[in-house]
Amino acid sequence: MSDSALSALLDEARARLTGVPRERLGELHEGRRLLGIPRAARIAPRGTAWHLGALLLTDDALLATGDIVRSRPEVRRGFAAESQRRRAELSAAAARGGVPEGETIHIGWESIDPAAVGPSSTPVAVRGGELLVRWSSAGGLMPLGRYLDERIELLRHPPERA
Repeated sequence: MSDSALSALLDEARARLTGVPRERLGELHEGRRLLGIPRAARIAPRGTAWHLGALLLTDDALLATGDIVRSRPEVRRGFAAESQRRRAELSAAAARGGVPEGETIHIGWESIDPAAVGPSSTPVAVRGGELLVRWSSAGGLMPLGRYLDERIELLRHPPERA
């Protein structure tokens, strides 16, 4: 399976997604010290993409989804777990980066090179000449075309109260 087959599938998906809202992409910049005073981390905007589960699709790239954060102002509170504290720090970093409160932003995403897709690549792979996607880290592989159809349908017609 050539990268042209993947490119054609992605171009068709982009055409079907015209008019569907996108989500923000960002890049985490950890705070550094300025005159010995630590500066807070922030998330800098890096464009937008359609969120298709394990994949993010931009106008010219395919990305593997990383972390998803909802922007919230920083507040001091106690946390039962270190992971909760880290999520709150990332939410505040998104707010410091200019993301409006309540909006989501994707960080830690990775670019997928269509020419490098092979039998063991993730989340998109080629096996037996068929393009497949691993929809979760523990999930199995499913045909990419069917996966995109389902995800695009969910974006175009979200379930009630979603």
